[in-house]
Amino acid sequence: MSDCQKHFTEKLPFVDLERRYTQRYEEYLYQRAQSTSFEQISRDECLSWDQVQGIFNHQFSVKKKDNWKEVKRLSIDEVSKRKGHKNFATVVSNIDAGELLEVIDSHKQEDIIEILKQQPLEIREKVEEVSVDMWGGFPKVVKEVFPNAKVVIDRFHVMQPVIKELNQLRQKAKIKIKGSRFILLKNKVDLTEEQKVKLETILKRSKRLRLAYNLKEDFRDIFESCKTPEDGQEKLKAWLEKAKPLYGSVLETIRNHLDNICNYFLNHTSSGVMEGLNNRIKLIKRQAYGFLNFMNFRSRLLACLSH
Repeated sequence: MSDCQKHFTEKLPFVDLERRYTQRYEEYLYQRAQSTSFEQISRDECLSWDQVQGIFNHQFSVKKKDNWKEVKRLSIDEVSKRKGHKNFATVVSNIDAGELLEVIDSHKQEDIIEILKQQPLEIREKVEEVSVDMWGGFPKVVKEVFPNAKVVIDRFHVMQPVIKELNQLRQKAKIKIKGSRFILLKNKVDLTEEQKVKLETILKRSKRLRLAYNLKEDFRDIFESCKTPEDGQEKLKAWLEKAKPLYGSVLETIRNHLDNICNYFLNHTSSGVMEGLNNRIKLIKRQAYGFLNFMNFRSRLLACLSH
């Protein structure tokens, strides 16, 4: 017959073309990979690490969604790609949806701008607020990429240097009471009655430390109570004057970023969602024992942290 010695491929509805495993099995492995290491999956399923990675990459390409539509509030932050290495990636999240949008293999302004500008202008114009830390490069990125967005300095990043200087004052006062650092740095409203008693014991040791502690609490209260940027700015300026005798370089840092810090009072936008995602990123890195390949790192994070 004329058809002899010819090979034919039958297309099966439950197996993608040129794939060796059923769609259901690949989807099962893809779901497992979002909470389990590739090493564990390869042992359980008697597959090689490369096979698991290949299935994961294929499913990621099939399931990848465009999550940028209708994004109004973003958070931009940095994460270490490998523990102990000063090698950072930039991560972008949707604050309202609580999901990761992008992972960029750089922390340089020009690289971040180049990647983010790949999103259509009509998408970027809809972004209203971008929450960032006090790294000086982020405002330029926001201005260049999101023309209608306000830069919002995250309140928790503003609080960190205040807390750091308070701890330095504790050390200078030679307060060595067990747990003193934790009690001083924790919000007073969150202390137990027992901890409040211990706090008073600590503060009795140093009048200067008591003043610094009260200023720290006053600073936090400003972010809790103010409802408008004008009110917030007025109270922060007053706080800066009161804090002069006790606090140092943090005061100049706050002054330099004051307008963007006060944008917080518009909608109380913060990077709290990003901090939660960062903790999950650390867990994923531990499960994978680090990532040597950036694209594997990026796809794993987007698969696990995007809806």
